[in-house]
Amino acid sequence: MPYAESAQDPTPYDVIVIGAALAGAASAILLLRKNPGIRILILDKSEKLTRRVGEATVEVSAYFLGHVLGMTHYLNDCHITKQGLRFWFTNDQVRTLDQSSEVGPKYLARLPSYQLDRAAFDEEVLRRAELLGAEIIRPAIVSKVTLTPGGRQTMEVKNGDHRFQASARWIVDASGVNALLARKQGWWRSNSEHPTAAAWSRWTGVKDWDSRELAEKYPSWAAAVYGTRGTATNHIIGDGWWAWFIPLKGGDVSVGVVYDQRLVDFPQEGGRLGDRLKDFLSKHPVAREMLENASFVEDDVHRRKNLAYYSTTFAGDGFVLVGDAAAFMDPFYSPGMDWISFTTSAAADLITAGRSGMPLEEKIRKHNRDFQTSHERWFRALYKDKYHYMGEYDLMELAFRLDLSLYYWGVVQPVFLRGDAALLDPPFSPPSGRFFSALMRCYSRRFAAIARRRRRLRIQGRMNANRRSLIPGFTLERSDTKRLFGMLWQWGKIELREGWHTWGERTPAPEPEPAGVQANG
Repeated sequence: MPYAESAQDPTPYDVIVIGAALAGAASAILLLRKNPGIRILILDKSEKLTRRVGEATVEVSAYFLGHVLGMTHYLNDCHITKQGLRFWFTNDQVRTLDQSSEVGPKYLARLPSYQLDRAAFDEEVLRRAELLGAEIIRPAIVSKVTLTPGGRQTMEVKNGDHRFQASARWIVDASGVNALLARKQGWWRSNSEHPTAAAWSRWTGVKDWDSRELAEKYPSWAAAVYGTRGTATNHIIGDGWWAWFIPLKGGDVSVGVVYDQRLVDFPQEGGRLGDRLKDFLSKHPVAREMLENASFVEDDVHRRKNLAYYSTTFAGDGFVLVGDAAAFMDPFYSPGMDWISFTTSAAADLITAGRSGMPLEEKIRKHNRDFQTSHERWFRALYKDKYHYMGEYDLMELAFRLDLSLYYWGVVQPVFLRGDAALLDPPFSPPSGRFFSALMRCYSRRFAAIARRRRRLRIQGRMNANRRSLIPGFTLERSDTKRLFGMLWQWGKIELREGWHTWGERTPAPEPEPAGVQANG
């Protein structure tokens, strides 16, 4: 791992990747495949990658990890096959786990996805990047990054007692929530429309959803599902908040809560954060059952406020932002690794095009426009004000099936049918993304309005007890898209039953579609 101690004698590379976790290591792998002989340096601030949130994949990211990175055997051998998403609701009538209203799959999943121990997984992706020829220096602290459009990008690096300057034609910023380039260049923006916060840990002693113990305690509940509940991402749902239960290979369970700070007061004091997290979750009967004998791992408890942010610039002639370094919306539905799949694929394509001599001005402009538009529409379609109706079983059940149907139709099908090329077109990007974004934004806004009315009338959560919606599963057959029309009819019935009471209410004007940003740098 060569380095130069003198700032006057910089070590040259073709690409420097800042960040060694999945986004950075995957970017390096794609570039090394597309560009034989390319010189890539990966820098990371940590000597060893640790566990992090973002443990659940969904269908597109599973395709990326399996088909693009070629890790299917490793995933099946060393991690857990995920069995979809499952949701649990409560109200004052619910006393026990089996009385909670449930939404989730009835059978096993049709397409692969996984529950990952990110510490082990990210190290494996990094190992594969190194085998292909990437150089790795860690721990490495990066500072004084200088961007030169069309020229060589430079930075100061501290590796232990050594300080040196490194340069490259391209920088890939995969620094995660640190968002190194976006913050240093003034592109970073907090998403004040979505003030969510989170607290999480890994736990031991969490009950097994598919255990004999629970089956004997709640026999009809256990018999209702033909697949397995325990390897799903189980969501405990409250009014304005949700919690995840994600099983990890070896027995630990990742448990965390995400809440809208406008709607929920998470306890700020009163003992250790892990204890406060358990006390908060245990108000929900399902979480109370599952965490009854559980303990959190003492040195693995975390909290973060104001989760959502984005960069106003995604690429320029000499740099590309990937993964969380480019934007973060919300962990609900596990979009983070889908975002990694699209941003790393596009970054490798952009840099490869530049190395082949292709003019980059128009390609960079399109890259910025597509990813800015994708992020904007993605947020407004799926997450804007979702926490207002998240705790309503009937509204959330229908929203989930609509969201899932449109995800399969608009995002999953193109990737599986067109292959890797589909990963160059991020979700909701122009031109076709406008219609789907508008439809999703419309029903989500309407459900939020209905939920707010229920809250005013103090009738929220009235359908949250003793109901069960078990979904047979979606496929990639075009005939499955016909289910959407039945769901839209259900939406219409909700509007005629009670939604009309809110039709006269003023709602915020739709935000304008973002104009494509100019390449900065």
